[in-house]
Amino acid sequence: MLALVFPGQGSQRPGMGQPWRDTSSWSVVDHLSDVTGRDLGALLTDADADTLKATRNSQIATFTLSLVILDAARQAAPPITDPAAIAGHSLGEYSALVAAGALTAEDGVRLVAERGEAMQTAADASPGTMAAVLGLDPDGVAKACQATEGARVANDNAPGQIVIAATPAGVAAASEKAQELGAKRVMPLPVGGAFHSPLMAPAQARLDVAIAAATFHAPTAPVVANVDAQPHGDPVEWSDLLSRQLTSPVRWRECLLELKQLGATTFVELGPGTELSGMVKRTVDGAIRANVATPADLPGLSELLVGP
Repeated sequence: MLALVFPGQGSQRPGMGQPWRDTSSWSVVDHLSDVTGRDLGALLTDADADTLKATRNSQIATFTLSLVILDAARQAAPPITDPAAIAGHSLGEYSALVAAGALTAEDGVRLVAERGEAMQTAADASPGTMAAVLGLDPDGVAKACQATEGARVANDNAPGQIVIAATPAGVAAASEKAQELGAKRVMPLPVGGAFHSPLMAPAQARLDVAIAAATFHAPTAPVVANVDAQPHGDPVEWSDLLSRQLTSPVRWRECLLELKQLGATTFVELGPGTELSGMVKRTVDGAIRANVATPADLPGLSELLVGP
């Protein structure tokens, strides 16, 4: 059975939309540009790394490209249909809700635009950053954060990969402590704030207004939420889940295990990069994995879905 997973902020890269420009799915970019009044095509093809690092740009660009790729996968032969379950990593949760029919693409992109602006404002007021701690267990990372004022576990991504968030000084101190406790490596992440931490609290009110203006529908497949790693089919629940997600840790490792519990044996990542596919490999024993980031990946996806 098939699970769809969608990446979040940090997976963006310059020119990531260029391979899709001459495909029919590029119409998604034109439509969402009209909805938001932004030139999303330029973000996907022309923006440099510094421009894309800005939260207001990286989130909407990643979301838009994920929907382009979803559209292409649905037109492939055979098409992606009827996944057993869906999940998205942080920002990717919005892509997942659109894929499940719980949000329209229009409401989704409006929410993502407001989320990006709200988080950008919060990050500008209280600068922060994030880093991935590799090779240290959750208890060890938690101890490193507890020893550093303001540091938090932001993402539990996979065994041996946990992300921390804080001010730049806080991340540096917690990183040093994590290495003292046995971390193999600590990698700074290309993000513009301390996401999923209390430093994002000032963005809450603005995001809540945007969430209240959106209409949620019953999903066509279970969507596993970041904040509790549980599937939610009641559309009423998603307003609170998305609001809480802003300052709560992303329990991605547990989300992947829950997708497995729901029957998923094949995990397909739709969006820029391959980071989630790597997390699946580390977390779900025996999982079949595929990712679609460019049109060149579609034939491999088709072969996987058709089988031997």
